Amino acid sequence: MRSGEVQLDHLPARRRALILNHVRLCGAASIQELAEAAGVSLSTVRRDLEALADQGYLTRTHGGALIEQAPAATFEPADGVALRIAQAQKAAIGREAARRVTPGASVVADAGTTVQEAVRCLVERTVPLTLVTNGLDAALLCRNAPAIRTLVVGGTLRTGSSVLTGEPGLGFFGGLHADLCLLGAHAVSNGQVTETSLEGAAIKQAMRRAARGTILLVDSSKFRYAAFCTVCDVSELDEIITDDGIDPGTLAGLRERGVTVNVVVGRS
Repeated sequence: MRSGEVQLDHLPARRRALILNHVRLCGAASIQELAEAAGVSLSTVRRDLEALADQGYLTRTHGGALIEQAPAATFEPADGVALRIAQAQKAAIGREAARRVTPGASVVADAGTTVQEAVRCLVERTVPLTLVTNGLDAALLCRNAPAIRTLVVGGTLRTGSSVLTGEPGLGFFGGLHADLCLLGAHAVSNGQVTETSLEGAAIKQAMRRAARGTILLVDSSKFRYAAFCTVCDVSELDEIITDDGIDPGTLAGLRERGVTVNVVVGRS
């Protein structure tokens, strides 16, 4: 058994996110290569690859795995895996977004994992504000933050996640007038911000309408195939914050549309 294997085996979501990140960066990888990258046995990697393939993340090959095509438009990664994909990039984006929040502001924060990083930074900086969110994980980050007044909207808890959608949250946002919305997205494609479900798109649309300004927080891997439902056009955003892994052509295209894009250094 390799050093660290026991510890990693207790955290399969973290290990599988590491494996998935490696395959995404390389396009394909062997079992041996992934075992060395994750610090686990070949048998552990084989089990993880089977699980990831069964869930639609990648394609299993003889001796390894690859990502050869876009998953289904409704494909949604599990919370435990999504949280750990592009962690360094999400943390850098979150830090930059937190700088946009002024003391005393009212902020709508969606349940995306990159937005959670912004909330984490606001908690650490003890910025006084009112936070409204549909994410239970984001709300729990604020549980020991007396400077932050946290409001959690109601709704239906999506199976296997900490995200609330539907009523009464939608109606609540309809009567809200916040200063800023921090929005995440499943994908940005051809100038459209998209999500994997009608319910997810609807709550994000309501959040954006409930604030005077909206900043989209997305790591560079999100500039890809469109997901199932459109949330809004990028022209309706005040700013996009992403990391320096963004394709130069994609970045130029966004700026040609008049979109303000700020790029942070997101290396591990």
